[in-house]
Amino acid sequence: MDLPPLTEDLSLPYRLREAHGAAAGLVLLMHGVGSNESSLAGLAALLPDDVAVALVRSPLEMAPGSYSAFTVEFTANGPVIDAAAAEDSRRRLQRFAGELQARTGIAPARTLAAGFSQGGIMAAGLALTCPQTVAGFAILSGRILPEIAPLIAPPEALAGLEALIAHGEQDDRLPVAWAQRSAELLRRLGVRFEERRYAARHEITRDMADDFAAWVRRLLAPRG
Repeated sequence: MDLPPLTEDLSLPYRLREAHGAAAGLVLLMHGVGSNESSLAGLAALLPDDVAVALVRSPLEMAPGSYSAFTVEFTANGPVIDAAAAEDSRRRLQRFAGELQARTGIAPARTLAAGFSQGGIMAAGLALTCPQTVAGFAILSGRILPEIAPLIAPPEALAGLEALIAHGEQDDRLPVAWAQRSAELLRRLGVRFEERRYAARHEITRDMADDFAAWVRRLLAPRG
């Protein structure tokens, strides 16, 4: 799709593909570490044209055109993150979601958050700590940060959420065990979710993208 212009007057920069006609919902798409919002334009193009889609740029500039929500080092013992930066980015995303919902007039009950890799981490962090902000979230080749455990809302507040976990079986950056951990946590929390596995590495394949688009269509089907 043609990239919409970058808007920078809310808590995070973003590009908004506006809905055609009456908006059936809003999808926030977050990119992976070291990338930028334009990397998910192809995914946005698969979503229904009556759904507004925000391609959200992470706040920390690593290099020209390269951004992240927090720094991460991949070690033999797993990823090590800048937890303070991750929490600041989670709060900024929470503010941004409310600001964009107010601007577009689209309610939290018709809003989904999703992302690839670190973007999926941010989507999960937003939904699990502030379930009043979105109706569901999708983790595409990502994980749920153990660091957010003290902030996760109580099960009764999470009861209305829907989630999607999509992961490649050959992921060499975030091994599929992270998807298994995410699924186990959501079961304990009582969050409804779908889980999909793919013959893929750390990437969004066409099958993964198509399954995500179908999930969005199901949750944001026009009312009536």
